[in-house]
Amino acid sequence: MSDLKLRILKAVQPDLDAIETALAGNLNPHLDLVREVAGHILFSGGKRLRPLLMVLSARVCGYTGDYDKTFSTALEYLHAATLLHDDLVDGASLRRGKPVAYLKWGNSIAVLVGDFLLARALSVSAATGSAKIVQILAELTEQMSQGEVHQLMRKGDIHLAESEYLEVIRRKTAVLFETACRVSAVLANAPEERESALASYGVNLGMAFQIADDLFDYTLETAQFGKDAGADLREGKMTLPLIHGLQQARAADREWMVSLIENPHFSTEDFRKLAGLLQASGAARYAEQSAEKYILKAKTALSVFPHSATLETLIDIADYALHRPA
Repeated sequence: MSDLKLRILKAVQPDLDAIETALAGNLNPHLDLVREVAGHILFSGGKRLRPLLMVLSARVCGYTGDYDKTFSTALEYLHAATLLHDDLVDGASLRRGKPVAYLKWGNSIAVLVGDFLLARALSVSAATGSAKIVQILAELTEQMSQGEVHQLMRKGDIHLAESEYLEVIRRKTAVLFETACRVSAVLANAPEERESALASYGVNLGMAFQIADDLFDYTLETAQFGKDAGADLREGKMTLPLIHGLQQARAADREWMVSLIENPHFSTEDFRKLAGLLQASGAARYAEQSAEKYILKAKTALSVFPHSATLETLIDIADYALHRPA
């Protein structure tokens, strides 16, 4: 475990423990099956990054209430709901190293439990009594849904531009981070300047997080990453390393890469060859540098806050986003 990860865990362990308790305590399903399926995705080793960002963002804004841990469960429930749905849409087989829910309980149960988790997220948010918070969560759900639809529309499209890819990941991933930070500022009644700064931190962190996640598909083994190597490619996802790799490849290599993209049944050896080409062409490094630029933007956005231990932890989390699987 890296020194950075150890430092973050030392700073936030009490918060993580309280979040874990809140996640279990506020689930409140009437049926044991709902609790079992929800628990399969909620308690399967997630890093609790989004609820943690909510708690830390509230704290850096001076929040002194007692609803922050409970409130932080809203985005984790929402995030878990999207994972249940996404795994089914993508035809995924593994999530965090475990069989996905729809393969274990069937499509209908996975979708309906996802719907339940979305409803729980809205209930937790409504309990704040803030119409603005509920509106922000509703807008988030709309954005994420459209991001997923956009990605499906361009599935396997070798002509997908980098700019369009960035718009897709902003909607499907980065807005979740943005909202986690922004709504906590609203909960804390922070001034507009701090709300905007935390929103900027969150969206840039989310962009970097997703680009790094897409890069890991080509650089990590299944045991490290928790899903099958090459899963994104098999699902037809055109991610930044692949988009840039196609642009940089020699004609013969590009032709071979296109044939691989069009064949979801490629071999492990073929995938390793592709990963090697992305490394050799500089496409992998290009994606890494892109993520690094977003991390710098995220940390710069926090300059409106005075120095504090919480601020340092938010900065550490930004740095960790690029190295989390290690």
